[in-house]
Amino acid sequence: MDNITRKSMLYKTGVEYGDYSMNHVLGCAHGCKYPCYAFNMMKRFGKVDSYEQWCKPKIVSNTIELLDKEIPKLKGKINRVHLCFSTDPFMYGYDEIAKMSIAAIQKLNIAGIKCTALTKGIVPFFVPFGSYPYNRNEYGITLVSLDEKFREKYEPNSAPIAERLKALEDLSRKRHCKTWVSIEPYPTPNIFKQELDEILDAVRFTDKIIFGKWNYNKEISKYGNYKNDGYKGFYETCAAMVENFCRQTNIEYIIKKGTAKEVT
Repeated sequence: MDNITRKSMLYKTGVEYGDYSMNHVLGCAHGCKYPCYAFNMMKRFGKVDSYEQWCKPKIVSNTIELLDKEIPKLKGKINRVHLCFSTDPFMYGYDEIAKMSIAAIQKLNIAGIKCTALTKGIVPFFVPFGSYPYNRNEYGITLVSLDEKFREKYEPNSAPIAERLKALEDLSRKRHCKTWVSIEPYPTPNIFKQELDEILDAVRFTDKIIFGKWNYNKEISKYGNYKNDGYKGFYETCAAMVENFCRQTNIEYIIKKGTAKEVT
């Protein structure tokens, strides 16, 4: 795969589950069509010209060198580093990216920095784990549906759902890694009809669930027949379902901002 270089790697974010992040790849072969926020932003700022170019990822070859320079300067300010907000650290079918991601996690861990990772690929069974600081890492998957028809339409080149789910469950049950599941962007029934409780039941092994609405797509506004409150009522009900499930199963949870009114 093609390489690029960058002048910096670690950057501060305002997201609930990652105060710092890194993106050591430009583009993502998964080609998600929700639409993808990361692709839209990279195209807007001239980083990529087209969807086809976005789907041909380029790895940042000087990632480790940048971390060697930036970690000593920032480690006192960082709570955790998230991999990644605008690409995928374990991109399906790209072992070179996975190896770079693991090397970066190890580098950060050695400096005492916790890492979180989120993928629509397969989390490798050999991720850093064990005693402190490795036992603080959290590995997650995006799981918006259990239906392969959904994946084929909206996440066309990502890992098959069953494989994605099994890899995370193996990490949780066999290696006792901390795991999490992002159920975002969750579609309204007019986009894709399914049962949220089936997804929740499939991930009851995990330590944390993040739930968020379908974004950047006006199709949700066309869903207007749920408790006379359209998609807003739908997401209020879904958020309450996630909250109740997590409280009953002792799973940590985050309802993403803008998904529903604050639940108590």
